[in-house]
Amino acid sequence: MTRSFKPYPFAPRHYEGAAPPLIDGNDPVRRPVAIVGGGPVGMTLALALARQGVRSVLIEADDSVCTGSRAICISRRSLEILKRLGAVQGFLQKGLPWTGGRSFYRDTEVFRFTMHQDDEQSLPPMINIAQYQIEQFLLEELERHADLIDIRWQTRVTGIEQSDGSDAERGATLALRTADTAWRMQADWVVACDGGRSTVREALGLKLTGTTYEGRYVIVDIALHSERATERLAYFDPPSNPGSTVLVHKQPDDVWRIDYQLRDDEDPQAAIEPDNVIPRVQSVLDAMGETGEWSPIWITVYKANALTLERYRHGSILFAGDAAHLVPIFGVRGANSGIDDADNLGWKLGCVVNGIASPDLLDSYSEERVFAARENLSYGMKSTEFMAPPTFGFELMRTAVLGLAEHHPAVRPLINPRQTHPIAYVESPLNRVAADCVQAAGAVPVASRFASGPAPGSVLPECRLQRISDGKTVDMHVTDLLLPCFTALRFGTDASQDAEWQRTRDDLKSRAIPFNTITVVDTNVKLGADSTAVIDHSGRLHHMLDATPGTVYLIRPDGHVLARWRDGTAAATHSALIAALNIRSKERQS
Repeated sequence: MTRSFKPYPFAPRHYEGAAPPLIDGNDPVRRPVAIVGGGPVGMTLALALARQGVRSVLIEADDSVCTGSRAICISRRSLEILKRLGAVQGFLQKGLPWTGGRSFYRDTEVFRFTMHQDDEQSLPPMINIAQYQIEQFLLEELERHADLIDIRWQTRVTGIEQSDGSDAERGATLALRTADTAWRMQADWVVACDGGRSTVREALGLKLTGTTYEGRYVIVDIALHSERATERLAYFDPPSNPGSTVLVHKQPDDVWRIDYQLRDDEDPQAAIEPDNVIPRVQSVLDAMGETGEWSPIWITVYKANALTLERYRHGSILFAGDAAHLVPIFGVRGANSGIDDADNLGWKLGCVVNGIASPDLLDSYSEERVFAARENLSYGMKSTEFMAPPTFGFELMRTAVLGLAEHHPAVRPLINPRQTHPIAYVESPLNRVAADCVQAAGAVPVASRFASGPAPGSVLPECRLQRISDGKTVDMHVTDLLLPCFTALRFGTDASQDAEWQRTRDDLKSRAIPFNTITVVDTNVKLGADSTAVIDHSGRLHHMLDATPGTVYLIRPDGHVLARWRDGTAAATHSALIAALNIRSKERQS
């Protein structure tokens, strides 16, 4: 069957590769941070560092943003991160928001799910947007920070050697090649964001561990105009592709993504030949009732992996994104977990480079994000084993569930794709050091004082708030309050503590520690026209945080709760923050 390919409705800019001015093959400028890999994770990390005034160099082997849709679903959590970094607007303008999806068994709908969405949310639960568009929007934001971010296109890592010694002497030397020029660069810190086939990981001899699934999926991007609503569509054993599982996502610019499972006896290389792909796609579209003209754009094959490194920090070299972990596509945790890695690492590495935190703070990055990876892998494996059963037993179970689901609602949740969600760092070492600090000061343990609300390690929930500006009431959200800094939320106005809070702000400012305080009041408090307080007009935030007058929540730069007090003080907040920044690793404690 003949059908011509169509290009993406996107023309990327291509960049020349050039080494910096060299002395005897060496870059004479020692870099604070070198980021290997210019995909969504590396770019997000560079932005997070720039927001703290930290210079970085981004090393990218290609000459432009990626080709192919690749990662296509960006979660609310990732959008919150991008909002904090000042890069979300393009995503919201271009992306297609969606709130749920439907699953079909043969030709019958058997499950429908809806992600949380209400008027309190400032961002959709999910948007569909192709990875080349993701990278383009991030690149445009990077170029606005050209004074802090140096991008080295068409540059490959050919080796890496790590320095031994004290924290002050720590660093690494990267062997690089740009066109015909081989050169070396020294950096205090190197972050590997160079994907599933990480050159840095291979150079260090590190191995991912976990589960690799035998089942393969063909991924096809097509050009098709349709008025169909944006939602996740899953087809199990459809009449159009018997024995297969098919996923369908609508993307911006009349691009559609279709993923379908190959049979065990199919050759993956033959399966991606256009003459084999086009009839399969046509059968899917026919079953959906899509009659418009369409053209293929991009075809590739995918194999599910559930793998992770045991640690994400190895001396002065750190790992993030697919270089650190490979998560199955089901539940859209791949790019989203990588963006979360960059958000977590960005503020910590920035504090270390700026000299306001112990390098041991970076061990908490590894502990927290390895924990998150194992959570993501757990959910991803469950979804994979349902979407592409690895054994006859799983196949039998899935067939039984799908067959019963039409008439038995109780089994339908087993079809749930388990979409990505914010992960609470319940066992974070930062939680422990903050709690120890509070108890040492004679405060009552936090756990015994709150009946509900986000515990330390959890992400702060979203809701609507108000603020007085020029005598007018302005609507806003919790996420509008969070900047790339530590934030203390003070509930109620206790003027007797204002002087102490001012001393805390002054001290942290003198140490160059980014910190902000926000007073949150209910509607019973009368505010002047120039008040900086935030109004919880519905009482929702008080309820969600189990807050009463005097309550204080200390929020990390990544939006996770660091500590909370029923009767908080500036002194306790100051102590917890300083203790977290000066945390000592388990190895040093021992």
